[in-house]
Amino acid sequence: MTSNLFHPHGTASDKTLQRCVRLSRQGRGLVPVAGLSPLPEPGPHEVLICIEATSLNYRDLLIAWGRYGGVEEGRIPLSDCAGVVLALGSQVSEWQKGDRVMPGFFKDWLSGPFKPAYGPSASGGESEGVLARTVVMPASALVRVPDYLDGQSAATLPCAAVTAWQALFERARPLKAGDTLLVQGTGGVALFALQLGLAQGARVIVLSSSDAKLERARAMGAWGLINYRDVAEWDTEVLRLTEGEGVQHILELGGAQTFQRSLNCLAYGGQIAQIGLLSGSFARPDLGRLQRLNATLEGIAVGSVQHLQHLVRYLETHRIEPVIDRVFHLDEVEQAYAYLASGQHFGKVVIRV
Repeated sequence: MTSNLFHPHGTASDKTLQRCVRLSRQGRGLVPVAGLSPLPEPGPHEVLICIEATSLNYRDLLIAWGRYGGVEEGRIPLSDCAGVVLALGSQVSEWQKGDRVMPGFFKDWLSGPFKPAYGPSASGGESEGVLARTVVMPASALVRVPDYLDGQSAATLPCAAVTAWQALFERARPLKAGDTLLVQGTGGVALFALQLGLAQGARVIVLSSSDAKLERARAMGAWGLINYRDVAEWDTEVLRLTEGEGVQHILELGGAQTFQRSLNCLAYGGQIAQIGLLSGSFARPDLGRLQRLNATLEGIAVGSVQHLQHLVRYLETHRIEPVIDRVFHLDEVEQAYAYLASGQHFGKVVIRV
């Protein structure tokens, strides 16, 4: 990347521009490259934020791979960030300069049930993302950063942590102490689910293809560990661990290759939260089993600004620290994407702005 594009105000000769990253089309996909954008100014109900850090999600890879609709070439990517308020719109009274804030994933989904109209407000998709020096956000979309977290940790919360939070606490059957929870993998959503589950007093089973990652999950407090490469029929192992009862909560992240096994080891009255498609396609499971179990299937698409507020209060109560695997600099953004795509990460990948 060209270093002069990362001058704090764009180029040395033009202080109306700022550094950012934009998506450039190469082949069938989009590649993050150094770019410039005009320095934004907040409207009457908006806030200007100086970005401290952003974090990557699997969605960002799907966008780069051309498997996520509605994203134009030239878009500034990423949805998750944390920073400091620099300027306020004329009608904003709930925030002050210097406040530490983070925006919700869907800027327009403030509370209540999800509506189709909220979809385009997700940053980094159909609307501009946050991988820039400064961004403008609606004041209503912002949530304060917990005092005990730095900006890099806070930048991991709006998507992955809220997804796990909504799946476990905001839907039909909230997680309770004594439940058994199954999480697939050791990425951002999975590890937040592990941490939230442990704080709630649940027994957590973790699936991974890496013994080293499973040992790290054990050190965090995981109750059950299964290497699904060594134990292909991991649903049978889950039933063995739970003495035939199955698990009350499953965060289904795999898609077609895992969904039926999740159903096989779900407890009576249990709940599957459908979140991810890591295997690349939708499942065609035996939904008759879901009925026989009197169980629930919940589709989870991140969450609202209110969900992020609820999450922050819970994190503060339990002093939960997000797990960050690696921190990259803004001029290392391509390496950050590649590292996430490699699957080597344990927890979140952060880009420091």
